[in-house]
Amino acid sequence: MPEHGAHPLGWLELAVATSLILVAGLVSLLLRLNMERKVAIAAVRMVVQLLLVGYVLEWVFAIDSAPVLLGVLVVMIAAAARAAVRRSTRSYPGAGAQAMLTLLLTGFATTFTVTDVIIGVEPWYRPQYVVPLLGMVLGNSLTGISLCLDTLLESLSEDREHVELELSLGATRWEAAHGPLAAAVRRGMIPILNAMLVAGVVSLPGMMTGQILEGASPLSAVKYQIVVFFMLAAATSLGCILTSLFVYRRLFNERHQLLADLIENRRG
Repeated sequence: MPEHGAHPLGWLELAVATSLILVAGLVSLLLRLNMERKVAIAAVRMVVQLLLVGYVLEWVFAIDSAPVLLGVLVVMIAAAARAAVRRSTRSYPGAGAQAMLTLLLTGFATTFTVTDVIIGVEPWYRPQYVVPLLGMVLGNSLTGISLCLDTLLESLSEDREHVELELSLGATRWEAAHGPLAAAVRRGMIPILNAMLVAGVVSLPGMMTGQILEGASPLSAVKYQIVVFFMLAAATSLGCILTSLFVYRRLFNERHQLLADLIENRRG
């Protein structure tokens, strides 16, 4: 193994690594979990997707063009917005477009704050920095947004009578919606906060591990990981807040009425 940098992996090493996922399939067979098909599909899909992304990024990095980079970023954001809405068991008209706008605003704001202000990337469109950082932001944000969206829509749907009772007693739409909104934002923030609480004690985050494998000093890797965690926390919190406000504006009209009929239940 070289003194500095990660050991390059060939196809043979990847083939050997396949034995690790076979353990999951074997456990499913032994315990009759009927999960082996899902494990196989997930493994194959993951490999195909990552290989395709690898080839695309090789091309993007070689071109090093701002318009191409922006095109890639928009595609990434669109895919993340679609995933965020599909993960929720409930939806409403316009949820996809609003998730897209939320991720566009929060993703660009946090990512370019880190690359331009903190790291000082020159030029600003260097894909080696922007693409992986935005990818981390989107991966965490879509989880928070989907949890927030699901929690809020479920609350407004299941507790519809309670919310409408408050409105009928003179509460404003904001007063009636504040409790569900706050609970939804808190739910969406749980994954990133849990990750921050155990970082360095229970787990070593991916970016930090990758930098250490590439030969960076542990202290330098830790500093970058701190920046990343703060970036992810900011993006997730802003994403959850914007998602909640979009739902609020869509489902409560100016006459202080709850439009619960717009909520679509996709469960089952």
